[in-house]
Amino acid sequence: MDILALLQCLQPAVTRTTLRQFSRIAMAMLVMAGRVTMLGLSRWAGTGGSYRTMQRFFATVMPWATLFWVFFRHHVYRPEDVYLLVGDEVVVTKAGKITHGLDRFFASLYGKPVPGLAFFALSLVSIQQRRSFPMRVEQVVRSDAEKAASKAKAVAKQGQPSTAKRPRGRPKGSKNQPKAATPLTPELGRITAMLDALLHLIAGFLPLTSLVLDGHFGHSNALHMARQAHLHLISKLRCDAALYCPYTGPYAGRGPHRKYGHKIDYDHLPVQYLKETTVEEHIQTRFYQAQLLHKEFQQPLNVVIIAKTNLRTQARAHVVLFSSDLELAYMPLVDY
Repeated sequence: MDILALLQCLQPAVTRTTLRQFSRIAMAMLVMAGRVTMLGLSRWAGTGGSYRTMQRFFATVMPWATLFWVFFRHHVYRPEDVYLLVGDEVVVTKAGKITHGLDRFFASLYGKPVPGLAFFALSLVSIQQRRSFPMRVEQVVRSDAEKAASKAKAVAKQGQPSTAKRPRGRPKGSKNQPKAATPLTPELGRITAMLDALLHLIAGFLPLTSLVLDGHFGHSNALHMARQAHLHLISKLRCDAALYCPYTGPYAGRGPHRKYGHKIDYDHLPVQYLKETTVEEHIQTRFYQAQLLHKEFQQPLNVVIIAKTNLRTQARAHVVLFSSDLELAYMPLVDY
């Protein structure tokens, strides 16, 4: 009965029959174990939750994005909390050949591409509650052109490196192209559509400033996508990312002004960028923060480097985080 009371806020968006079916399915999902299937739900739903009811419910077109937002606004939202917009993809293994969108997707848990279904979710994460609330979930269905490009990239990666060297100098006829004008990939195009729809839905109610994505999106195209939506991107760069300090030396007197200074050496990070040092047992952690340049990005990046050293073996490791928000302090950036 408590679940049914919580769902009453959804009444304007769905019918009373759908709401009653929804409550049966929610109860069944909470009590059942193992993989959730329509047959399993019908066995655990009890009275009013037959298999035919499950079929009717899942055949009903529902405005899920609106339902997520209405439920969040009525029962979850706290005006005093700070919220981040976070995106991530999840892969569910699935056998067979008939399921819509069935393809091979890379699953981090397995460390390799697996047959299954992929879903991309945008969630609101409360900094104070440390909880995530999904707002928009869509299945990833790749087009034929996208699959062909992915296969071509894999074949090229497996092929032997070319021994022919390109001649010195700039290729004849090449022209300068602004970095921000790079077209979005089909993947980023799908995310942009989700992002625009969600921001339009919550416009004027919840102020959002940051979009958090994992290291897969640590490139200039994703940053351009976030800035188009008036959001700052928070993500992770490759551990060997070529970062440069801004050039502060004198002008040479001829030609364009020099932009890039010396390249960052991750084994010998500049002391002036050190913000904090902590030691826990035999692990030393150092936090470095600086505004650095990357040749693939149009704007300076707010970079935080977390360098860890094993004081017993002197083994080193580091992680490179970044944000387009140049005013964000290092500890909030690491926390986000």
